[in-house]
Amino acid sequence: MVRRLRHGYGSLRLGTRLALGLGALSLVVFAVVGTALTTYMRDYLSAQLDEQLQIGQIAQSKGIADHGTLQGKKYYRWYYAVYDVSDGVAELRKPEAVADLPADVGDFTSLARAQVASHTELLRTEHLKDAGTYRLRACEVEPGVVLVSAAPMDDIEDTVRQLVTIQAVTFGLALLALVVFGRKMLRRGLQPLSDMAHTAHGIASHDLTESEARLPLRADRRGGGPEVEELRTAFNTMLEHIDDSLAVRAEAEQRLRRFVADASHELRTPLMSVRGYADLFQYAAANEPGERERHLARLRAEAARMGFLLDDLLLLARLDAAEVEAPLRLAKADLVELVEQAADAFRAARPGHPLTVGTGEVPVVLRLDAQRIRQVLDNLLTNAAVHTPPGTEVSVAVSVTAGVALVRVHDTGPGIPAADRERVFDRFYRVDKARSRDRGGSGLGLSVAGSLVRAHGGTIELASEPGSTVFTVRLPTGAADRE
Repeated sequence: MVRRLRHGYGSLRLGTRLALGLGALSLVVFAVVGTALTTYMRDYLSAQLDEQLQIGQIAQSKGIADHGTLQGKKYYRWYYAVYDVSDGVAELRKPEAVADLPADVGDFTSLARAQVASHTELLRTEHLKDAGTYRLRACEVEPGVVLVSAAPMDDIEDTVRQLVTIQAVTFGLALLALVVFGRKMLRRGLQPLSDMAHTAHGIASHDLTESEARLPLRADRRGGGPEVEELRTAFNTMLEHIDDSLAVRAEAEQRLRRFVADASHELRTPLMSVRGYADLFQYAAANEPGERERHLARLRAEAARMGFLLDDLLLLARLDAAEVEAPLRLAKADLVELVEQAADAFRAARPGHPLTVGTGEVPVVLRLDAQRIRQVLDNLLTNAAVHTPPGTEVSVAVSVTAGVALVRVHDTGPGIPAADRERVFDRFYRVDKARSRDRGGSGLGLSVAGSLVRAHGGTIELASEPGSTVFTVRLPTGAADRE
């Protein structure tokens, strides 16, 4: 039974449970207040009755002492008994009227003897047979004479019962009103929580598997107090984070699809070439040796081209995976020397682009992977040559400032359009959308350069405008201390 009640209570809505809890607490408060008020009223009326008994006995005691009678100083439904007490024996005097004594005077006699023994006024509450509850008071009129008066307590009991009835009705109505109106007020105050619950249900029914999924729902209803406002802010912030995560996921999926399509295209081209030259080599196997050698050279060139592409993809994958053994072999190396080596190779391979080198006379020794940093420099210089017309001036400079080593590769070519600047480091992205192999390369050079620089704890930035394009590589001088 208790378990069923607990289950039923737990299945109620929060507002209803709060209203019932408030009602139970109010019931306890009403019970305590009612009990205290009733007790106080009973004690007050009893004290009034005791005072009335005392006043009445003072007048009656004087009459008995002076004339031996009560002299008519009686109250309706009161009882009076006069005792002569000697040697512990109380002898009842004959009453002036039959109605002055109840049917059973045992309680009166007992109280008279006790008064003589205590030598002070005594008060008792007794239930008299066939009469009801009475308040008895005994006092000494004169030595050896005791007066016992009894006043009915029916009026007190009736007053207390009426008070209890009034309290029960009033408190009951107040409790009912408190529960009903409290429930409405709680429901109104908790309405923002209900709105957030509806929003959560709406999100749960929202299809998040779509690549373009978004969460347009928000908890916008105001009110409910500071706590609800704080919860609403946290709830909406959480939705913003989820929305941002969905946007990032959608963008990542789109980039992955684009990456797979571009990679498939880049690999398909050399594979088709290899397949075509293999067929030609098969058909030309019986021909003269010179033709076979040309086909074999083409096969080797296409295989090497595909190998370079796969090497770049493998390097990017290892950098993205953040393997325990990172694809870097760190050692102390002179950045100036690496720049000069890259400049010499560039001059030999690109004689149509004049190159200016500014390295200064002070070596810049860092702990880095010399081969990978050399790859970064080669990619940046090659990019400057591939995307600028012949005769375009190219410069590379090395400097150190605020504990950061800077390498700036600058060309005076046409620049990079603003729409393409944010994506030049994406994989397989080309500013020249044509997929020609003589211009634009595979689209992995800048992506590989950016990943290698970040693996060294540095950054690479682009600044471009018509007539000037600058790639700036920043390598922290302390970041290379990592093994």
